[in-house]
Amino acid sequence: MQPIRNIAILAHVDAGKTTLSERILFAAGEIRRPGKVEEGLATMDYLPEEKERGITIESGVAHFEWKNTWFNFIDTPGHVDFGAEVDMALTAVEGAVLVVSAASGVETQTVAAFKKLREAGVPTILYINKLDNPDYSLDETLINVEEILGVRPVLMTVPEYRDGQMVSVLDVLSNSRLVHDERGEEVVSPDGIESAGVSEGNCADEVDSAALLKKHYKEACEFASNFDDEVLELALEGKPVPPKALLRGLKGLALDSNYALCYAGSAMAGFGVRSLITALSFFLPEVPQFGAGELGQVIRLRHFKGVGEISLFRAHCDMERKEWPAGFEFSRIKANLLLPVDEIRAGDIYAMRAPYETELGQVVLQDGSIGGAADQNIRDRYQPLLQTRVECISTDDYHHVEKSLNTLSRMDPSFRVVHDDGGFWYLHTVGEVQQDVLLARLRREFGCEVQAGDPEVRWQERLTRSLEPVENTFQIGPHKISIKLSASPIENDVVENAAELPVNHDIRLSADFLENAPREILAGVRSALLETAEIGVLGKGPLVGVRFEVLDFSWSEGALPPMIKKCCADAVTKLIKPADVAAYEPIMELSLECPVNFAGVITGDIQSRDGKVKEIGGDGRTHFLKADIPLRNIFGYATNVRSISKGTALYSLKLLGYRQFSA
Repeated sequence: MQPIRNIAILAHVDAGKTTLSERILFAAGEIRRPGKVEEGLATMDYLPEEKERGITIESGVAHFEWKNTWFNFIDTPGHVDFGAEVDMALTAVEGAVLVVSAASGVETQTVAAFKKLREAGVPTILYINKLDNPDYSLDETLINVEEILGVRPVLMTVPEYRDGQMVSVLDVLSNSRLVHDERGEEVVSPDGIESAGVSEGNCADEVDSAALLKKHYKEACEFASNFDDEVLELALEGKPVPPKALLRGLKGLALDSNYALCYAGSAMAGFGVRSLITALSFFLPEVPQFGAGELGQVIRLRHFKGVGEISLFRAHCDMERKEWPAGFEFSRIKANLLLPVDEIRAGDIYAMRAPYETELGQVVLQDGSIGGAADQNIRDRYQPLLQTRVECISTDDYHHVEKSLNTLSRMDPSFRVVHDDGGFWYLHTVGEVQQDVLLARLRREFGCEVQAGDPEVRWQERLTRSLEPVENTFQIGPHKISIKLSASPIENDVVENAAELPVNHDIRLSADFLENAPREILAGVRSALLETAEIGVLGKGPLVGVRFEVLDFSWSEGALPPMIKKCCADAVTKLIKPADVAAYEPIMELSLECPVNFAGVITGDIQSRDGKVKEIGGDGRTHFLKADIPLRNIFGYATNVRSISKGTALYSLKLLGYRQFSA
């Protein structure tokens, strides 16, 4: 049976990840010509918001065959606001390609992506991109990879140039030169590997291609000898290592965290792609064995206009249509197209329609029942930094908007929606781009007409002292609920900085309440207190690091859940006053590089935003800095820094922690 490989592709923004995806699909014969991101024609970027912004937002899925291997190819977002998409993609792949731009080297999101891959245990192959510009140095990029990522890159393709233009690549494993045919596809050169007037990298001198291949083949053998006894024995005896033996040794090397197979070329020019695809089939592991009786697992949720909700689903068994559980349908998904299938195969990825709502991470059994809980780890990993108030333009749309917002929050584990009793909602998002995209999709995909306020920074609120108990009663007709509630901050024994303060909540219930209350009453009280804490006291963000203690709780038969929620919320309002709370604001780490002639004005702008520069570097041409800066002071920073640097500055942000605000 045809082997399956599930592959993710990751990179920093603008490293050329989606362009490489297009070239891979072109090389495999899936598309007639590769679409360009800047023209909004990329196959994998099908959302209008992706075409407009030129970035990947949803992890697009495509399929192709190569040398009798079936590939599911997942193009993940590079923008930090959509990191949850990357996390979910990595739960369903056997390997990954990490794209590094030779123009910029290893960047902040490159490091973040590589860290995700290592934590997930996903074997990774590197692709050094943008080497069609001979001014960009392959050697410097490889050194940069080794120094920052901490792995030894083993070079498997070498670009060649003529008159400043990339004309071919040398493939180390096959000992061949790859050139373009009349259709622009990479093929083995019929002229062999003579020098043919080409140069290596940005060297102006002609090189002996055969000698160059021999050099890199020997280096690959030296590294592979650590993983194969035959290669080691031949190397020690000074005998030539046959390609089959080298291939076996490189398979072991590819799975070792200290090394990384590295393919160099240009996605835009279409060089180095054929060798990379072959490497994906040679060096990455097969799909694992799955649990007996499992149909598969939900890895993403999608909403298609005119179709409704679907699940991206990784099958855990082979099953024909006649055996599928009642109400289930499976299709191939190609960008935004659904193509029905008649059977599913273990390890393969499909679009699934189920007779019930599914959740991320759920395992579905072969009889159609749920066999595993939803994955909460990814949702808990992301800290929303912004909140935006949204309300209906027409009150008749309230229930439709609420249902649509709930669907969007289920689809994206880093986005949360909080319902306010005043008839509006707060959207909690990682960043501005995510917020803009969610509002656009709410209108376009779900047809919701809403009015949104300006995004505000989502702070953290913390109790400054323990509070004495208060009592609160809520009554409607014969139904009465009473609660006695106290609160105190959860403290660590030793806290060196604000970022280490606890952010969880602790709800303690009296022994009598625990013993006598029905499960639904206990759950209602817990839910009400957690929801109230999520809204906060000052309106700036959630109340975190708090311990609520329910000392007494009484209720009459027939009391409804909204009454419990109201009673608990009023008790918290009565208990905690604004004077009892301190506000902590999010502090971001800004990493920025720009031409050295803009360094002064950019540094001055950062300092005017209350930023503190903590690291400066550069090579005389490019200036680099890191600074800590309050999130509230960098709204619209992208437009401003683009203006003052004439579009030459590159930057990224990540959350450092929270600092107590003092006016």
